[in-house]
Amino acid sequence: MIGKNIGEIRRKRGYTLTELAQLSNVSKSYLSNIERNIHQNPSLDVIQKIATVLNVDLVTLLKTGTDFDKHLSYDCEWVVLMHELKELGIEKDQIEEYKTLIEFIKWKNEK
Repeated sequence: MIGKNIGEIRRKRGYTLTELAQLSNVSKSYLSNIERNIHQNPSLDVIQKIATVLNVDLVTLLKTGTDFDKHLSYDCEWVVLMHELKELGIEKDQIEEYKTLIEFIKWKNEK
């Protein structure tokens, strides 16, 4: 099941097998074997490398059925938001400043 999940998430994130292999520092052939369920029990280290590149937690890779799809779409929404913030020129270290502004707006709307 983990191989199927990795393949689905990889495609939804727009990565080719080669790109994911390079970014996660896992050989392309080994990654392909995982996705095709030839290697059904990859090491935790390998799974963590792949999860990091795909921007998901280990639980997401292990999920099955509708919970998996729901969790993945939720993660995708956050990824899209982060890409939009980056396109606006907002860097990671600036997020804390914007958090204060968001909290103020939220507080003001509650009144």
